[in-house]
Amino acid sequence: MTPDLWQQLVEKAITKEQLQKMIESDFGLLPLAIGGVSSSRAALKYGCASVLVNLSEKYPEELYSHMDFFVSLLESKYRVLIWNGLAAIANLCAVDMDEKFDAIFDRYYGFLDDNYMVTVVSVVGNSGKIALAKPYLVLRITSELLRTGKLRVTQHLTEECKRVIAEKAIETFDVYFDMVGSEERAKVLSFVKKNKDSHRESLRKEAEAFLKRRNV
Repeated sequence: MTPDLWQQLVEKAITKEQLQKMIESDFGLLPLAIGGVSSSRAALKYGCASVLVNLSEKYPEELYSHMDFFVSLLESKYRVLIWNGLAAIANLCAVDMDEKFDAIFDRYYGFLDDNYMVTVVSVVGNSGKIALAKPYLVLRITSELLRTGKLRVTQHLTEECKRVIAEKAIETFDVYFDMVGSEERAKVLSFVKKNKDSHRESLRKEAEAFLKRRNV
């Protein structure tokens, strides 16, 4: 991708979908796409980041060598780029032979203490992929997700936000529940049961469905 293509993306002369197809045809363009994330132009910055996340899901083996770049996004002053980083890192866990994620586990799950719901939900929602890719981390992941039930309410993290997070946590537990040990299963089921009478309809239904699938 050349600066000319960057300008076309900014001016919407090409779409993110078209950009993605270009990279899929030539992964040698990846470094330039990564460079676009540093742009001061929002369309280029977020467009490239979005494409890279999509590619990390479809072709993790092609993007794994850039894992450190996605980890660096966790330090971004832009929350959207943090969310992109959280998603891409989870995608790359599928091919993480060097256990790079393991080295940043605490840093990754430290975002559960973020004041913004979307950040917390990003961590929770991507945890199913991580658990499936790294079964030996299931106990630690489950422990982290369970503590979302005790998050403190802040200006940006209301009780309703906590219900949204709980719903996402139950969805994630559903992804890898069969991998959870008996002791942790009991804790997960307790977490779910606490939400089956929630005022939030979608959370209530998610909890009820989860329990029904487990004959509880």
